[in-house]
Amino acid sequence: MKTTLSDEEMIRRYLPHQPNCCFEILYKRYETKVYRHCLSIIKDADQAQDFTHDIFLKVFVKLNAFQERSSFSTWLYTIVSNHCLDQIRIAKRLTLSSIDDESQLNIPDSNWAQIHEDKLQLFRVAMNTLAVKEQTLLRLKYEQGLSIDDIAKLYAITTSAVKMRLKRSREKVQLMYAQQNKF
Repeated sequence: MKTTLSDEEMIRRYLPHQPNCCFEILYKRYETKVYRHCLSIIKDADQAQDFTHDIFLKVFVKLNAFQERSSFSTWLYTIVSNHCLDQIRIAKRLTLSSIDDESQLNIPDSNWAQIHEDKLQLFRVAMNTLAVKEQTLLRLKYEQGLSIDDIAKLYAITTSAVKMRLKRSREKVQLMYAQQNKF
């Protein structure tokens, strides 16, 4: 009689030697549950399917960071919830408008692209003035979309410490950007 290994036992046993096999088993166990959890949060079947794939990509990358502080399913559902809520927040910030009607386009004749590129360059210079740890923290949050909780777990610090470090780093970038923009 063959017994099924728990998620945690399987991760301990197979992840170091057979990570693809380990991930495949976890994917089969949880794909439907993750999809349903996404669907319950965002109420859109197509997005829920996309988010499910995105979440499993995150899990595959982060699987070796699973530390068994909670059960695997709790860890996974935390990732699912954070990802879905982050995507909802991002969608609220971005307002999309149709450009089907050419009369709605109000593109000035100026060199908007050059101005935009100049601002991006100033931002890059400002970011490069930060310490590597500060840059990494900002990139984890804003480029990779990690939640405050995920960053706190990654650095083994409190969420309030992450928030404060992010705030200070943003302020440094804003100050440097403002100083560079004067010239």
